[in-house]
Amino acid sequence: MRLVSFGFKKISIERLKESFKEIKINSKINISKIELVDSEALKKEETLLKVTFAYNLIYNPEIAKLDFEGKILLVADKEKAKEIEEKWKDKKMTEELRIFLFNIILRKVNIKALELEEEMNLPLHIPLPVLKKQKKSS
Repeated sequence: MRLVSFGFKKISIERLKESFKEIKINSKINISKIELVDSEALKKEETLLKVTFAYNLIYNPEIAKLDFEGKILLVADKEKAKEIEEKWKDKKMTEELRIFLFNIILRKVNIKALELEEEMNLPLHIPLPVLKKQKKSS
């Protein structure tokens, strides 16, 4: 499977309080839909899978929240895509597919979330690398 397209349908950020004491940041990824999409541009044995998702970052206690919704288009082998679609009828997917999708979502959304957090003067939800002076050995 390979990624063809990633796009946001909704991006929302809201700062509810000014105080940042004892912050706990929770995240949630939800895959809401997986469906086959016909495309004339692909080889006979390939098809498109459209995955709809939501990703939420919640700063507790009710300090801020970020919500993202979007879609991912993947090219997959027709047989594999049919298997994925069949499992999805019961809202299930393989561990391999779940990890693949979540990694795509995390990679794309985290970059956008960091940018928005910086603009809204919110603490970052993931730590950035920091340089420190080395201690001299005696």
